[in-house]
Amino acid sequence: MTSIGRAPKIGPLLTAMLTPFAASGAVDLREAGRLARWLIDQGNQGLVVAGTTGESPALDDDEKIELFAAVKEAVGERGAVVANTGGNNTHHSVELTKRAEAAGVDGILAVVPYYNKPPQDGMLRHFGAVAEATRLPVILYNIPGRTGANMLPATLLELAKRHRNVAGVKESSGDLAQFTEILRDRPEGFGFWCGDDHLFLPSLAVGGDGLIGVASHLCARELRAMLDAHTNGEPAKAARIHQELSDLFATLFAITSPIPIKWAMNQLGFACGPCRSPLGDMPEALAATLAPQLEAYRARVSEGTLAAI
Repeated sequence: MTSIGRAPKIGPLLTAMLTPFAASGAVDLREAGRLARWLIDQGNQGLVVAGTTGESPALDDDEKIELFAAVKEAVGERGAVVANTGGNNTHHSVELTKRAEAAGVDGILAVVPYYNKPPQDGMLRHFGAVAEATRLPVILYNIPGRTGANMLPATLLELAKRHRNVAGVKESSGDLAQFTEILRDRPEGFGFWCGDDHLFLPSLAVGGDGLIGVASHLCARELRAMLDAHTNGEPAKAARIHQELSDLFATLFAITSPIPIKWAMNQLGFACGPCRSPLGDMPEALAATLAPQLEAYRARVSEGTLAAI
């Protein structure tokens, strides 16, 4: 498996996996394992568990630890499991990181603290504490649209300089100039995962390594083919795949994620349940748009295939 220098077990294509809930409202660990195995079978090289797509704010710590362990048990060495342990309380993030490492995961995802809008020196202290709490590779997650604070390239690169296990970034600023600054100045082996499906190909064009995606629940094969085409010097093929996926990307993010992707996976035969409150239901008009787009992926999730997983 292709890997990233500072994160040797983690490949370029990862899915930010949704969290299945049973009819009782509890986390469905069995279905999570089933979904995780299927996602790896489709070409994903790893899974981010209990991230934004996994409804992290609606999960308690014990649920997260059980989920980390269950998904890692399900996929074994076939794929990396990256545990989201980040938050806006440094002590809490440190303790959850320690518990995640003990649960057997392969890496840590730590988001820029949200709501409290830390300055850059606060980010240095926060992420430094998380990195020092574990021997695992740590991927920092910059998503200012959700957190209200942008981690500047200089801060990110200073963290990579200070902490060898700060292995890369999931960059979701949507700013190609910021992408370029990070990629121009990053140290050897520091990974760059795009955090927006629709910017995956543009990020590769400026030197990025991979994607931590949502649409990859459905189209991991196409995304792998696009990555391979780019790597193999076939830009026209990569562009064609990107163009073919553009409508799907737009639909999956037409309302707050993970509402559309969870609805889609339920339609395809996975028992993922609804999103937990405060997220709402899938709007009928959006469902009518997404339903025909799922036809291209329906054959991959036939009852026979699911029964064998």
